[in-house]
Amino acid sequence: MSAPLPVRNGRPFDPEQFLLTDGARDIQAFRKREVIFAQGDPADAVFYIRKGKVRVTVVAKSGKEATIAILEEGDYFGEGCLARQPVRICSASALSDCSLVRISSQTMLEVLSQERGFSHMFLSYLLRRNIRYEEDLVDQLFHSSEKRLARILLLLSHFDEEGGAEQIELKISQETLAQMVGTTRSRVNFFMNRFRKAGLIEYGDGLRVHRSLMKVILHE
Repeated sequence: MSAPLPVRNGRPFDPEQFLLTDGARDIQAFRKREVIFAQGDPADAVFYIRKGKVRVTVVAKSGKEATIAILEEGDYFGEGCLARQPVRICSASALSDCSLVRISSQTMLEVLSQERGFSHMFLSYLLRRNIRYEEDLVDQLFHSSEKRLARILLLLSHFDEEGGAEQIELKISQETLAQMVGTTRSRVNFFMNRFRKAGLIEYGDGLRVHRSLMKVILHE
């Protein structure tokens, strides 16, 4: 989901190098399943993912939990603090061992106002992610659980129209997929078995998603 890099001094702008030299320098490590921040915690920093994958969730008053995003290397999260959000409205946890750069809200605001290249890159990133969230909402409102699952699998596999089968390195559970789709684990298991029998996905060392899975989304 990372935005294209702007050019700085004739070379592509490297946000990680910039943050580590000019901005934050606060590198934090999290083990798999470790909580980065919890819903209701003070919102005081933005995080940049150097390595690993992060799961963002929200819990309703009823106790029901929903996964709203799976983020990876090059992504940012926790930016609500830049809009004076006092507390976190979601939780973030490590889906794998992670290396993150923690940027305080004050530092981030100063960097955005002083560094044009970084500001351009960050705005482009947020716009692209907002479009993705809008697409997710439309998908949730108007498409079946089967189509929503197919779309999520294609997104997680970084599906390329010119490619064939793509490997999902992340060993994501069916329970997490169910939360992202907005259905039950048993329904996800049913659809996954259907996809596998139809030759749309494969199980091995990891999950392989084939281009032909697009048929599920396109089929009326």
